[in-house]
Amino acid sequence: MPAGTLPALYGEDFAADPARGYRELRRLGPLTRVEIAPGVEAVLVTDYEAALDVLRDTHTFSKDPRPWPDAVPEDSPVRSVLGYRPAVTFSDGDTHARYRRVIGDSLALLGPHLLQTQVSDVAARLIGRFAGTGRADLVADYALQIPLRVFNLWFGVPEADGERLVARLAALSGSGADAQTGYEELGEVIGALVAERRARPRRDLTSYFLQHPAGLDDAETIRQIGVTFGGGHDFTTNLIANTLQHMIADPRYDGSVYAGAMTAHEAINEVLWRNPPQSTSTGYYVRYDTTFHGVGLRAGQLVLVSYAAANGSSQPGGETDAWGASESAHLAWGAGPHSCPARQPALLIAITAIEELTSRLCDMELAVPAEQLRWRPGPFHRALTSLPVTFTPWAPKAPPPPDER
Repeated sequence: MPAGTLPALYGEDFAADPARGYRELRRLGPLTRVEIAPGVEAVLVTDYEAALDVLRDTHTFSKDPRPWPDAVPEDSPVRSVLGYRPAVTFSDGDTHARYRRVIGDSLALLGPHLLQTQVSDVAARLIGRFAGTGRADLVADYALQIPLRVFNLWFGVPEADGERLVARLAALSGSGADAQTGYEELGEVIGALVAERRARPRRDLTSYFLQHPAGLDDAETIRQIGVTFGGGHDFTTNLIANTLQHMIADPRYDGSVYAGAMTAHEAINEVLWRNPPQSTSTGYYVRYDTTFHGVGLRAGQLVLVSYAAANGSSQPGGETDAWGASESAHLAWGAGPHSCPARQPALLIAITAIEELTSRLCDMELAVPAEQLRWRPGPFHRALTSLPVTFTPWAPKAPPPPDER
């Protein structure tokens, strides 16, 4: 396919209906060349089996882009995702395993009951801000706020710094230079936190990262926390928002998200199949010239796995089947050595946040027609820009006076 005529995975048209774009791409074969930003080409994997092979094959594909020329312009909007950093996302072999153990082992130390309580408390406070107004933007007012505030608690970010990060990262929810500025500020806050916890450990994730037997130095710790915090915030935000949109718009709810047939967990599973919050993987790089699923690949070529397209090529049993029976088969969490190490905490946040909201505001309706909802352009995410809803105003009852309890 000549340069300049490649299918584009960016822009408003693709963001408005990516499913149609993925269907067209699958007709071109299991792998096809695409443009992910102006002047940035990649090979996109759209077939389920081919996707699994890429995600699991560490001999043919590397996550480290440094051995090959950097073809991503400095000002490209995808550079913040593809540009190398010494972190778990961009490493292979023993280095990757070491970083991943720190993240996985540290997250495992967080008790699920405490986490659920923390998420519930954060959700209740946020809902209380807008419940009495009868309207809200569930992206800006809720889905963006929940993971940021919960992560602040988990990592022990001081309240003042946490509020600054919430404001900065919520405002810079897009990709590109502005987002990079936000993540640089995140790095500064984490750097100060790591220095403080190195001297005075506490019971939080920052201290757990530092105390892990892998013995990360301060720079390594900052990078792994940054990847966990930044990537987790974006994924979980989109998962909450996409699921709420799905539940509110789905006719099976008969106008009431509380009285609907699906649980929050079931709705999340459908979203992870049909509308995953991270629609495309980060970069994989071909180690040597090869033929893969009938397609010739060159050493150093950038390969991306489309989770959304691959899921669409292998949906569980068709439209009328029970989606929950196949919830472990979708690729929204990735697969192989680089699969998401924070799956359970992310699910806990999303399920709890959705249940807290729908149990209080059970008659939410979209404030605009569904076709007017806007999605952030970009090849890597599936993210609403806003989710305006209306509902019957609600306010929690004030606690009774002490002598009446």
